[in-house]
Amino acid sequence: MSDPEVSTPVTSEVRQPAVKDQFFYGGQAVIEGVMMRGKHHYAVAVRLPTTKEIVVDRGELKAAIYVNPIWKLPFVRGLALIGEQLHLGMKSLMWSANMNAGSQGVQIGKKEIRSSVAVAGVFALALFIGLPLLLAGIATHRSNNFTFVLVEGVIRVGLVLGYLSVIALLPDVKRVFQYHGAEHKTINAYEAGWPLEVASVRRASLLHPRCGTGFLLVVLVVSVVVFSVVALFHPNWFWLIASRVLAIPLIAGAGFELIRFMARNRTHPVVKVALLPVLGTQKFTTREPSDDMLEVAITAFNSAREGEEDTTGAAA
Repeated sequence: MSDPEVSTPVTSEVRQPAVKDQFFYGGQAVIEGVMMRGKHHYAVAVRLPTTKEIVVDRGELKAAIYVNPIWKLPFVRGLALIGEQLHLGMKSLMWSANMNAGSQGVQIGKKEIRSSVAVAGVFALALFIGLPLLLAGIATHRSNNFTFVLVEGVIRVGLVLGYLSVIALLPDVKRVFQYHGAEHKTINAYEAGWPLEVASVRRASLLHPRCGTGFLLVVLVVSVVVFSVVALFHPNWFWLIASRVLAIPLIAGAGFELIRFMARNRTHPVVKVALLPVLGTQKFTTREPSDDMLEVAITAFNSAREGEEDTTGAAA
């Protein structure tokens, strides 16, 4: 990434087309900041703990996963979303960690961060894939019927929500969840055509239909359907576990298309009802942000939009 620039929060009067016609901006919370992703650029804004200044890193999205039309195809773009989280999300998180640590005279190497991520990945696979399979097998005494798949899905949802509830008690995680709320409010305000200034963004909702937490819930529901089909073939334990890994592309693709469809048709009465649990799960990962957090999110969003005003009419 490029050297950070110090930025002061800026406001902008924005008016954009209806949701169905506009580009879907996205983002994520990072350590003491927010990453926003535009059509051609991304920006990460972080408030330094020592000086309280906002530093910004902005870059162009030039990798094949962002520009090759193959990755824009239905169902394939769900895989692109996962790849983007692994690439851009981790890149932004690493930059924010180093900005915060560097301002206090501490340097964090890429090797240490990657090792931590690898350990966390193994832990997540064991907790959210392995443990539900084991507990469902104990509860149903079978591994190849619909009851087993349903129990497995319920256990997995319970574990995910329970895990989020527990880590939300940690002060540092709570701040990340506040920045997550700031990201949502900023994007909601933009999509509503409100001025991007703190007082206006403050009024926006904490919840957004395209949130990754909601996507996770949709993926869990889709997985029950997919694994129910797998159960018809009466797989042994080897193929049962393998199916959970091999089906990830299919489940991610279908989940993304459902989220996308609901986001584009959020005003439809039936879709409104379907969105309730999707929005409800976001209460586990969002908290009301402070005004200075909203300033950081607005700065990140405006930085990501620089030079892209002419592209906001293009659909994602």
